[in-house]
Formats: sequence, structure tokens, C-alpha cells
Amino acid sequence: MIGSLGQILVGVVDSLMVGQLGDVPLAAISYANSLLAIPLVFGIGVAYGLTPLVANADAQGKTRKAARLFKNGMVVNTVVGILIVGILFALRPFMDQFDQDPAVVLEAIPYFTVVTLSFFPLQIFFNYKQFTEGLSDTKAAMRLSLASNVLNIILNWIFIFGKFGIEPMGMVGAAYATLISRIVMMALMIWWVHSKARYKEHMTIFWDTKLKWDEMRAVLAIGVPSGLQYIFEVGAFAASSLIIGSIDYIEQAAHQIAISLASISYMAASGFGAAATVRVGNQLGRKDYKTLKVAATTLFEMVVLFMAAAGVVYLVGRDFLPGLFTEEIEVIQIAATLLIVTTLFQISDGVQVTALGALRGLSDVRMPTIITFVSYWVISIPLGYILGKELEMGAMGVWIGLAVGLTLSALAQWWRFTSKVNQMIKSSTS
Repeated sequence: MIGSLGQILVGVVDSLMVGQLGDVPLAAISYANSLLAIPLVFGIGVAYGLTPLVANADAQGKTRKAARLFKNGMVVNTVVGILIVGILFALRPFMDQFDQDPAVVLEAIPYFTVVTLSFFPLQIFFNYKQFTEGLSDTKAAMRLSLASNVLNIILNWIFIFGKFGIEPMGMVGAAYATLISRIVMMALMIWWVHSKARYKEHMTIFWDTKLKWDEMRAVLAIGVPSGLQYIFEVGAFAASSLIIGSIDYIEQAAHQIAISLASISYMAASGFGAAATVRVGNQLGRKDYKTLKVAATTLFEMVVLFMAAAGVVYLVGRDFLPGLFTEEIEVIQIAATLLIVTTLFQISDGVQVTALGALRGLSDVRMPTIITFVSYWVISIPLGYILGKELEMGAMGVWIGLAVGLTLSALAQWWRFTSKVNQMIKSSTS
């Protein structure tokens, strides 16, 4: 869970520290991150395609297959990393075409440019992370994610505000801190995996084995739909930022605060989803469907309790937490109202992301992808646009639309997983 939380915390810390510079920089980082979030989560999703395949191979004692998957996954994720960087650089000249405040766009472009460069080392890190997690080793990625965040905070303080003789760089300083911390994290993860005895056999096979299109295709068959699932959900939140930004930059700044806080519990819940992928993938490999159901049910129960607790924190702290990001009273007041909506969709958010992880463990990705598309882009965003802009409810209306989409997705994904597992148990005992 902590490993998954790590990369989202980079954006939260950036928002927290940049918010001290004023409303325009805070709105600018909201705009930049709304564009950066979509390729970020697509890359995570593609890398996730490796995890259930490695977990399944590991459960069957197929070390050679796991190592081959890792090597072929490396090729896939290297290409994806290059494509993401290229697409983002191609998007940069059009950042003034999304009906945003000109002052916000001007500040967002340098930050966007530098953070874009960090996506390649980040994608390589994800390949190693998902390989080790497929082998049920989560500690290395967790520790490195935490260390990366500590480094990011220190570098933010130095670069943004100007310390140790360095001139204050403002918002772009946060971008350089993110780039450096992600390069260091990637390098340390590579060193860790290639130097540890636990992975010695895997790494020997890694260097000796040949690339196989069938195994690249297997990673892509799970990874691309998983990436699309993340795009449909996180893209909905990114689209909501653009809608709110077209209404008012003050509301956009408040939206950034609320989304930064909500993203903490979301990525923690994603950790439960990642655990579900590994546990379900392992038990599927063993054909132990009853244990598979028990493991998944336990994770559902845990995520409901966790997200309910997170909701209480957001509700009780709604007037205090936004004040950590800014001193502007109007921004704090709007963010506080958005945190009420955040409280209401916490359990739905946790259930849907855990169900998606469990379905990924079953290699069931096509229908869940369709469900996410319908929930967010057919229902959530149009509803949010109507409430927020046409009915002039502002950010609150947009967030109500998001809450509706999350709830529909959660119900549908949970029902699909439960139905499939019950059918597998019934078939195995008949």
C-alpha cells in the first residue's frame, strides 16, 4: 500500500509547498497535474499487466517463465515510457487551448515540461516494482518510494524557496525535485533487484533468455486495458479540473487541494487493489478458488474499513486540512465543502479500485474497462458538467458527478468479481 501511495504523494507534497506561493501557482500545478495524471496512471496500468502473470508463474514454480516475463515487460515499459514523454512534449504547445486563465497557463508550462522528463525513469521503476510484487516482495518498492518522497521534500524546500546559496526557483523548483527523486529511485531499484541473492536465478535467466512477442503481448493484453481503466477514472478527475478551471481559478485552486487530499486515500486503496491482484493471481495459479474468494473478501473488508476511517478524517478535518495548503479564506471554504463530497465517495472509491485489482488477478480486464468508461465518461463527466457549469453549482456540482460515477463503478465491478468467483467455485465442485 505504501509503495502505491509513494508516487501520488509527490504531487501532494508539490501542491502543499507550491500553495505557499499563492493561488495562481496552486491553480497552475492543478492544471499541469491534471494533464500529467493521465499518462502517469496509464503507465502504472501497463506495468500492472506484469504482476498477475508473474504471480501465476511463481505459484506454479516456473522461475524461468517469471524471468522471461520480466525481460519482455521491460521492453514494453521502456517503449511506453518513451511514448509518454513524446506525447506530452507534443501536447505542450497546446496548453493554452483548454480555456484556462492565461496567468495559470504561463506558470504551468515550465513545471509540466520538467516533470514530463521524469516519466521515463518512473516507468522503468514500475517495471521492477510490479515484477517484485508479483513475487510477493513489496518491501523494496515501499522503502524506495518513501525514501524518494523524503528526498523530494528536501529538494522542494531547497529549490522552491532558495536554500544553501541556490536562487529561489518557485514552482519549477518542485518539478526539478520530482525529476531528480524519480531518477534516484529508479537507479536504486535497479541496483536492489540485480544485487540481491533472492533474484539471482531470475537475473541470470533475464540476461540469457530471448525476447518473445507472445509474452510481450500477454503483458499488453492485461496492461493496456488496465491502463485504460485508470485513464477513464483519473481522466475524469483531470477533466473535472479543466471544467472547474474554465469556471474560476479560485475554485480550481480549491479543487486541487481537495483532489490532493482525496488522492492519498485513493492510492492507499490502490495498494489493496495491487494486493488483490497478487493474491488472486496466486490462488488462480493453484486453482484454489475457495481460498481465492476468502483472500479477496478479506481485502474488500479491509479497504471498506480503511476508507470509512479516511472519510471520517476528511469530514472532521475539512476546515483544518485545506489550511495546510493555503491561507486564502475563500479557497479554504470551497475546499472544505468539496471534502464533504470526498467523505461520501470514500467507500465506493476503495471498493472499485480493489475490485479492479481482483479482476486483473483473474486476467479479466475487457468488461471492467467498459464499465469504467460508461461510469465516468457516459455518466459522471456529463452529469458534472451539467451540474457544475450549466446549473452553476461550480466545483460542488462537478464533484457530485464524480461521486455518482465512482459509486456506479464500485457496484458493477464488485458484482462482476463476486459472480465470476462463485461460478468458478461451482464449476470446480460439480
